[in-house]
Order: sequence, then C-alpha cells, then structure tokens
Amino acid sequence: MSKNQGDEVHLGDLARGILRALPDALAFNKGLWNLARFTPDKAGSIGLQLEQIAQRDPKHVALLFEERSWTYAEFNAWVNRYAAVFRAHGLGSGDTVAILMENRPEVLACVAATVKLGGIAAMLNHNQRGEVLEFSLTLTKPKLVVVGGECREALESTPFNPASDHKRIYLWTGPGKAPAGYRDLEAETSGKSADNPLETQRVLPKQPCFYIFTSGTTGMPKASVMTHYRWLRGMAGLGQMTMRLKPDDTLYCPLPLYHNNALTVTWGAVLGAGCTFALGRKFSASRFWDEIRRYDATAFCYIGELCRYLLNRPATPQDREHLVRMIVGNGLRPEIWEQFQQRFGIRQIYEFYGASESNLAFVNAFGLSKTAGFCPLPFAIVEFDAEAEQPYRAANGFMRKVKRGEVGLLITEITDKAPFDGYTDKKASDAKLLRDVLKKGDVWFNSGDLVRDQGYRHIQFVDRVGDTFRWKGENVATTEVEGALNHFPGIEQAVAYGVEVPNADGRAGMAALSYVGEAFDGAALARQMREKLPVYAVPLFLRLRAEQETTATFKYRKVDLKRAGFDPGQIDEPLYVLLDAQRGYEPLTAEIFKQIQSGELRF
Repeated sequence: MSKNQGDEVHLGDLARGILRALPDALAFNKGLWNLARFTPDKAGSIGLQLEQIAQRDPKHVALLFEERSWTYAEFNAWVNRYAAVFRAHGLGSGDTVAILMENRPEVLACVAATVKLGGIAAMLNHNQRGEVLEFSLTLTKPKLVVVGGECREALESTPFNPASDHKRIYLWTGPGKAPAGYRDLEAETSGKSADNPLETQRVLPKQPCFYIFTSGTTGMPKASVMTHYRWLRGMAGLGQMTMRLKPDDTLYCPLPLYHNNALTVTWGAVLGAGCTFALGRKFSASRFWDEIRRYDATAFCYIGELCRYLLNRPATPQDREHLVRMIVGNGLRPEIWEQFQQRFGIRQIYEFYGASESNLAFVNAFGLSKTAGFCPLPFAIVEFDAEAEQPYRAANGFMRKVKRGEVGLLITEITDKAPFDGYTDKKASDAKLLRDVLKKGDVWFNSGDLVRDQGYRHIQFVDRVGDTFRWKGENVATTEVEGALNHFPGIEQAVAYGVEVPNADGRAGMAALSYVGEAFDGAALARQMREKLPVYAVPLFLRLRAEQETTATFKYRKVDLKRAGFDPGQIDEPLYVLLDAQRGYEPLTAEIFKQIQSGELRF
C-alpha cells in the first residue's frame, strides 16, 4: 500500500501535545487511577457511577432536552422508578430489555434502569424494519420491550405483536395513550420507590450492559456485547484522561443513542466528569449551531459525516459564535480536518478509533492533527491482499507488519487486559479472530479496517474492507442489500458494494445487476428498496450487466467494480442513479456525472 508521509506523526508535534495536556494533570491522573483500579471482578458499574454523582452533587444539571432539564437527583430518582417497574415485571440480572425509541430522555432513563438491575439494554436501531428488526429482537431474547410511540409502525412490521405475544411484556412510552397490548410505562411509575435499587451494589464490571447492533457480512445484524468494564475503561481513558471535562461543561450529542459513540463515549465522558449531557432529537445541519448555542454547549460528539455536512453549509458571521472548545468522535477525514477546525474555531479535536465489538481503542489524547490517536496496548498493522480481501501470510505462515507511513489491516491482540467480548453469536465471534499471526499460539482481533501507521503508535483510518461499507454514519452490509435486490423481478444476480462520492464521507451504495426482465423499471425498484431497506442502505447507483465476474472460488469480483465506480467514461454498460425517491432510478448521463463530481449534485 502507498505511503503518505505528510500525515505521519512527528516527535515535535507529539511533545507539544503532551505539554498542552499538563495543566489538566489532575483530571488525567484521575482517569489513570480509574484505569488501574477497575477490574472485571471488583464492584463497579454504570449505575453506581450515576448514584455517586447524584449523592455528591444532587442539584447539578444532569440532562438537557429541548425545553426540559433534570438534575442528577431528579434523573437518578426517575431511573430508580423505572427500575422498580422493570423489577415488578420480573427483570433480573442477565435479562434483556429491548429499547425501540428515537432519541429522547426516556431512552437514557430506560438504559440506566436496566443496567442498575444487572440487566442488558438491547439498543434497537429504529431505522430497521421487517425481517431485520425481527432478527434483532429474536437474537437478544428480551424479557421486556420498551417502545416509543414514534416507533410503533416499525415494531408492527415484525411478528412481535404485543396483543398475541404473551412471552414478554410490552411497555409504551407516549406520545398518546398506550394501545391495546401495551402497558403505559409512565403510568406504572406512579407510586414506585425512587430509592436506589440494592441490585446495583452487586453488579460487577464483567457483566454485559448493552447489546449494540453492527452490520456484518452475514446480511443480518450482529449484537456485539458491551460490558460495564469496557464502558468504565472508556469513561476513564477517553473521558477523564483525554477530554478532561469539568463539572461546568455541557456535552451536546445529536447522534442516535443506539450507537456506542453516544451511549458509551459521550455519556461515559459526562458521567466521568459529573457534567451535563445535552441530548439532540436528531442531527440537523441547519439547526446544529442554534442547538449548540441554546444549551451553551462547550463540547459535542461527532461522526465524520456530521462535520462534512456542517462544512458544506454556507459560511456565516455566526460560525464562531459558540462556547465549544473541544469535540470528540471518529471519522473526521484528513482532507477537511484543518478547514473544519479553523472555520468553526474548535480548539481541540479528540478523534478516536474503535468499534462496538473491538477490544481496543485509539485516542487522539494529545490533540494532534489528522490522527485517530494512539493505543498503549498490543496491536499490529499487517500487509493486506486487496484482491483476496485477506491479510497476507509469508512463506513461514506468519503475517508481516507494514512500515511506517504505509497502509495495512489493523489487528489487535486479545489478552487478559484487552479481552474480546464478542457477539451473542459464538460463530460470528470466532469469525473475527486470527490465530498464529506473529507467533504460534497468539490470537488477534480482525478489525476489518485499513489504517495508516503514522508512527509513535498512532494510526489514521483509511477504509473498510470486505462486505461492509459505511454511509450516512451507518454500517451497510452488502449481503443485506443484495438480498433485497434479488427479490425484485428480473434480477438474477446482484452484487452490492460501496463507491466513493466527491464531497461525501464513507461510501455510497452501488449495485451491479444481472437483469433479464422486460424494460427496466427504476421507479418500481426504488420503491421496493425503500420498503425493504433503511434509507441509508438503499443503493444510489446501479450498473446493469449481462453476467457477473467471479473469482476461482466463485466469489464475486468487486475490486474492479469498486475501482470503476459510476463513471460513464470507464463503463460501457447502462448506469442509473437515484436522485429523487419519487422518480426512482434514472439513467446516469455524462452531464449528471459531471454535476456529481463538481459538487453541484450532493447526496
């Protein structure tokens, strides 16, 4: 893989970054102490952390949402009443509560109530529908299902029917009256105790706290297991040691709470500092800075796409009229890093790298430019065969590390200090493991990501590999897309992949179709895709061809397809683009391609 020495970490920059961090040595040492003292078998949990702040600083504002606010005492009491309801319905340690809601305070309260009892919060993606959502629910075996009124339609697209399903309890949290089959969660909290549940004292860090769903190559979501131990270590390492928030800070989060960026990184940083969590209902580029000013936010969390959307907005004199001094997130692309930082006057960008199922994280603790940071624990960046989509093994059977400045596959060693919690599906967990990597008997986690070795244990994210790509901040499984396409009349074979689009982060969905039907009906296909797939997974580009190319092992050859993208100048087969959902797929002309390349057309 090619080098890019301009993005390497230099010793002088690293030294200056360390010096900048020295004034906050107290917060840094607190995080370091917590990293050392947290162990899987010693009492400690998310619920306990919340209770300690509520006792220490009960009147401090814990949560802001639109026009409402809760102090730590109020929020903790609300959580305790929810916990009492859950306990009354039989929830115990190790049981699952499935939560299906868009962003609102009730989500956070339900999560906290669940984990206080030693339960596991299954964070359902409210964009899912039909068999995908059904699979997610079945996978986690919930005892309770909490549904927001705004997600009733999503649940009703599955066989999980509260009127006929007597195996579990369905709880409703507005708006409106609870429909038949549901119990009204808010009504059931009336008269319930606001005291801290005794179960919280018995929760151990090694216990699972969340199921976070990821899209994999199987075509169906996988539930990665998040433990209290990993959450607490994230709070200490990313929150206290890196961000070093203070109690008077307010951290704004417009990301969905079913993402670990919101639930672990953001909420963990807030509880680590005892500061204020400002929750946005959803991200809006046009309203973002107004929300920041409304809450007097001093920090916010991001994904790279969010930053690009903000940068694509017309510049205004108000761009720097805010109190934000730091941001935390992942996926900020190197090519817009400095432009974003300068335009909006952001002092510190704490980029990190991690995945819900990964055993390690990288953190830009010293505020350097264009890096996802460093990790002190064992990892390696090894040579990768792009054609075979496999790490390269030398004649001796072992993998080889890339040189500084080069790109390779990131793998992380699994040890007692960096355990792999995996997924609920053991087979899926085993598929992420690499054995006998650098020596006989070692075991490593395959991140599935290509990164650049920047030196001094720093990395820069480059791209995803395999059958998953990222678009609009979401992971898209190509086999899920292919499955939906193959149900359309006339399509014999569908090969889905991600392609780069100018002025956009991640990769947009594209599919090469072997089509043998009558005249191609782009409007009908677009309608069916929007019914079967989340909006972000619907392919934006199509390529019609007589047959698909395969490898010697009968796998679809995607390398050439990805390389050609959607350029009419390189492809002599029919191309289509989805510019308008109502019109559906329409021919992609040279003029449309030119408008996409120039940024006149954006997705």
